[in-house]
Amino acid sequence: MPVTIGTTYISIYNLIPNYLITKRYWLFGLYCIYTLIVSICAIAFSIFLGLFFLSSLKIDINTISRSAIFIMICVYLVVIIVSAFKLLKLNLEQSKTNVKLEAKILETQLKLKEQELNYLKMQIHPHFLFNTLNTMYGFALKKADETPEMILKLSNLLDYLLYQVDKPFVSLKDEINHIEDYISLEKMRFNDTLNVVFSKHIHSESIEIAPMLFIPFIENSFKHGAIKNGVLDIDISIETNLNAIIFEIKNSSSKDLNNNEGIGLENIKKRLELVYPNQYQLTINKNETDFVVLLELNPKSINTNA
Repeated sequence: MPVTIGTTYISIYNLIPNYLITKRYWLFGLYCIYTLIVSICAIAFSIFLGLFFLSSLKIDINTISRSAIFIMICVYLVVIIVSAFKLLKLNLEQSKTNVKLEAKILETQLKLKEQELNYLKMQIHPHFLFNTLNTMYGFALKKADETPEMILKLSNLLDYLLYQVDKPFVSLKDEINHIEDYISLEKMRFNDTLNVVFSKHIHSESIEIAPMLFIPFIENSFKHGAIKNGVLDIDISIETNLNAIIFEIKNSSSKDLNNNEGIGLENIKKRLELVYPNQYQLTINKNETDFVVLLELNPKSINTNA
């Protein structure tokens, strides 16, 4: 019994946690051999003492001498069984620790992505407001009759920016209304030099989308589009079906203009990777006459939470 307890203690509290779990296999094997030799000697010594004690009492000792091997087998069987339970316990504890660690890593990654997404949105706000305020400033200088209407449109846009854009997803209908307000402001600024066609085919009003997702493309068209024959032509289309949200915008361009400039397109590409990973296809084509952007979103659930 003392040899069994001692060998088991060394196995479960020293050899397994200090050498086997830490993958120091060479030392684990070496110290296992040392432990085996010492324990065999201890068992042999205890048997010898038992034989000596029984012989002094004139009791038949042939039975004990024939059972020495059986005794060793029983001792090491106990050690192996207890060590196996200890190893199983350590593995379960390690699995729980790994799960908690993975959860913390995932939580940290999500927080980093959320911070990056908020940073990208913060970049969009000043850029958007700068263009809009510039337009309104020009109208105020001319004391144009459209100034009150422009202020109202800007108020609607600011309301959208303040109360909607911080949400992860908004109604596609609200996003379209936001786009229409923006287009109305730009029409006031461009007067007769702007021709915008905005077509919408939405199969369900419950569709949601990440806010301010299309505006950077539209801003880019107004900013970098080329006025030809006195007119800047822009065609915008938003369509939905059971599996996808399709946005396309085409504006007149020229080979001398670079429509890829500005922070807008770079931000939107990063946001797409964060919000719709592996769920979108973005195609940008430019030729001598047109600049075309085609964005197809394939969210997992198109009618609820995008």
